Amino acid sequence: MTAPPRIGIIIPARYASSRYPGKPLAPIRGATGIAKSLIERSWLAARAVPDVEAIWVATDDDRIADAAAAFGAEVLMTPESCRNGTERCAAAIAGLADPPEIIVNLQGDALLTPPEIVTALLARMRSEKDVVVATPAIRCTPSLYRHLVEDQAQGRVGGTTMVFDARGNALYFSKRVIPHLPIDYPADDGVPVYLHMGVYAYRTDALRRYTAAEPCLLEQLEGLEQLRFLDIGVPVAAVQCDPPDWDVIELNNPTDLAPIEENLKARGVE
Repeated sequence: MTAPPRIGIIIPARYASSRYPGKPLAPIRGATGIAKSLIERSWLAARAVPDVEAIWVATDDDRIADAAAAFGAEVLMTPESCRNGTERCAAAIAGLADPPEIIVNLQGDALLTPPEIVTALLARMRSEKDVVVATPAIRCTPSLYRHLVEDQAQGRVGGTTMVFDARGNALYFSKRVIPHLPIDYPADDGVPVYLHMGVYAYRTDALRRYTAAEPCLLEQLEGLEQLRFLDIGVPVAAVQCDPPDWDVIELNNPTDLAPIEENLKARGVE
């Protein structure tokens, strides 16, 4: 009987951020009022995922490394030249003598990611050996769709959407709302628009192929790292997941702190 693939989670984190410098160390209060840093809360979210061999924080900053080590995380130092989380994951495993076969990129600002989302990605990769990259797709509720369209009309990016083919492989990701729906589309019956959550599972060879290629034009225009996989012909499996019971807000701006803290309090998370 073949042994199941070994799995590791990497939390890429960088200190420099144009919108929120020092974000990984930002204190976030939960239900008890005790503050824990973003990077610690992301690490705790990773620990809630079952059947994982190891969890690492990957960073290029000593302040983040020291903070992570203080709460018990294993740290992998990576170059400052990493342009995104996927490159940082690739750099992190390059320093491991025996890396796991599957790496999960749990981004350091996605502390509210439900563990069952990651479990669904891993189940797809375990059952289908030809899947080399997987990422979640969540069908929009009518209210979320209206929110995305309103943000787009106001010139804001409310989230990333994606389209995929009949085999469940991604065709494209965009910060625009795709596909375009007619203005009279009966949205109250549900809409064929899928929100992309920025969590990825990769086989190690896919990461090597990714870093061997330069950023493509669409990746740079959209600001979406996963488009490089599509550009070089690496399929990205879209794993359809049920919407979580709470809004999965990422900490991208200081204004995101209040709703994230409210979310933690409402769910009784310390």
